[in-house]
Amino acid sequence: MYKERPALLAGAVLWTRTAGPAPDGVRPVLPDGCMDLIWADGHLLVAGPDTRAYVPGEFAARYAGVRFAPGDAPGFFGVPAHELRDRRVALGALWGEAEARRLGERITEAPDPAAALDELVRLRAAEVPAPDPLLRAVVARLAAGRAVAETADAVGIGARQLHRRSLDAFGYGPKTLARVLRLQRALALVLDGVPYADAAVRAGCVDQAHLARETRALAGMTLGAYVASVAPAAESAESANSETPEPSGSRTTA
Repeated sequence: MYKERPALLAGAVLWTRTAGPAPDGVRPVLPDGCMDLIWADGHLLVAGPDTRAYVPGEFAARYAGVRFAPGDAPGFFGVPAHELRDRRVALGALWGEAEARRLGERITEAPDPAAALDELVRLRAAEVPAPDPLLRAVVARLAAGRAVAETADAVGIGARQLHRRSLDAFGYGPKTLARVLRLQRALALVLDGVPYADAAVRAGCVDQAHLARETRALAGMTLGAYVASVAPAAESAESANSETPEPSGSRTTA
């Protein structure tokens, strides 16, 4: 079962997932422009930004994760986002094995590992520079469907500088980030019951065929297959009356 709530760190999301007896309910992770710090049965790992659907290959019984807002994680982890693009790496590869082991043990021994992870992120984030407000403005404009060139002009930097800074902050250029955020907008509309054609146009696609191509390219499945994969989780959540359907961007496995 999957649950999420706002994390202590502004803009981040704290999520938990308890696996069933078999991983049959796990779906591919869709790109969302985010990075996660994940605790998985005592181990800490980092999920980098995805440019394509990620198919989980390993499973743990319990997960807790903090999903950072787009662009906020590189300063926290101390590594440019593009170095982690389409990768899952052990936290020890970034912070050292001893430190990662110590933190993992502390979280595992806590009465509530998710709360312990949440507090760890809050405290660590206070020790590093705050996220660049310019990059947050870039995300806000692209998430609203603004064009890349218009966004560059609005934040006062050239296209090349925007591309370079986007690679470090998001893991890929602004055009790819815009595509990812547009797909997320469209899928959210579809799940709200908006017809495919209307969702496509409202999200910023040319037409339904455009959305269908983007879904295959970034999600690795058709629109119908995506809706079908999410529907069982949503129905289960509704019946439980306390769970949150697992979003397309949650990174539940290593």
